[in-house]
Amino acid sequence: MKLTILGGGGFRVPLVYGALLGDRAEGRVTRVVLHDLDAGRLSAVTRVLAEQAAAVPGAPEVSATTDLDEALTGADFVFSAIRVGGLEGRADDERVALAEGVLGQETVGAGGIAYGLRTVPVAVDIARRVARLAPDAWVINFTNPAGLVTEAMSRHLGDRVIGICDSPVGLGRRIARVLGGDPNEAWIDYVGLNHLGWVRGLKIAGRDELPRLLADPDLLGSFEEGKLFGADWLRSLGAIPNEYLHYYYFNRETVRAYQQAEKTRGAFLRDQQARFYQELRDPDAAALAAWDRTRAEREATYMAENRESAGAGERDADDLSGGYEKVALALMRAIARDERTTLILNVRNNGTLAALDADAVIEVPCLVDANGAHPVTVAPLPDHATGLVCAVKGVEREVLAAAENGSRTTAVKAFALHPLVDSVTVARRLVEGYTAVHPGLAYLK
Repeated sequence: MKLTILGGGGFRVPLVYGALLGDRAEGRVTRVVLHDLDAGRLSAVTRVLAEQAAAVPGAPEVSATTDLDEALTGADFVFSAIRVGGLEGRADDERVALAEGVLGQETVGAGGIAYGLRTVPVAVDIARRVARLAPDAWVINFTNPAGLVTEAMSRHLGDRVIGICDSPVGLGRRIARVLGGDPNEAWIDYVGLNHLGWVRGLKIAGRDELPRLLADPDLLGSFEEGKLFGADWLRSLGAIPNEYLHYYYFNRETVRAYQQAEKTRGAFLRDQQARFYQELRDPDAAALAAWDRTRAEREATYMAENRESAGAGERDADDLSGGYEKVALALMRAIARDERTTLILNVRNNGTLAALDADAVIEVPCLVDANGAHPVTVAPLPDHATGLVCAVKGVEREVLAAAENGSRTTAVKAFALHPLVDSVTVARRLVEGYTAVHPGLAYLK
């Protein structure tokens, strides 16, 4: 099978290739094509992959190209992990938002809207090309904001585009581990949008163990989300929120922590990865060792401002191993080989959540087989969660409309309606600030 990776010069591509190296079954991926606009980054990542494959007989063949049509033609799977505007764009998203006193995180609030506005047109172009050049391909989307981008692409690819994220997987794994269960055996009742979901139950051997967790302050305080949110708030919710909900529930504290940080997350990653790619310009540099060292630092500093504002301390060693690449591989296996499995994915609603229409992309457990991903029936969310989900989905729809019609007025509306933007005046200034720094937003008139 041919797997095309869009954003093939991206730093996390070796995680995906590493997962492929462990797949020895029949029908596995045998050819990987990396696509990126930056030939230098492609060269660096290709070197890392070559070192990964050196001791693995029968490793998937790797090639690289800057020609998108060439990369897509004949693909069986397309993995999309692009970053429109690069990490410089992410740093600008954070800076502009924080100057207005609102959150600039890349998927949440003002930063997520700005990122979506410049990413959706590119993602739609990719979807149209896939439909033309590889109509039988399945697209696995990891491009952020993942739910929004998946919905944009689904308007052209239907259910053949599926969004993935590692945060629900990591959350479920942590809860199962704390409860003494096998994360691979647990059933996770998780519902919401990407980066806006809640675990309402976790069954081990058919028994829901979440009430036991919520009743035990020591257990609640022993893992990442318990430290972030606090035991009292988790008991009040009666659920365990995705870590990204910390931006909503503790917004004022988080914005303050970001404003006081020496560097924003985007600026940190921009500078860190610039050093990595610069190091690999040396043909004698040990590519894989440099990548491993940089990745360890990247993972250890993930959501550092949130943990600092909550007094949560350092991340646990067990949380530093990533996870989205395992979801991607499991998804490809299930579809290509009809190896039925259950995964938490971003898919079209199709009646799963009554509060949203059929085409709205949501994040829920899905049964996956050769025909794709099928959302399972879930209980309704409580009113407070339904309200937040509907509000954010409404914002996503305004972003999609602005990207389609190029309306600056609609873009302002998207910012103004977001729960984390507290003024229409601020929304207008955000649009002015973002269009000033992002050439990719020149289409907004």
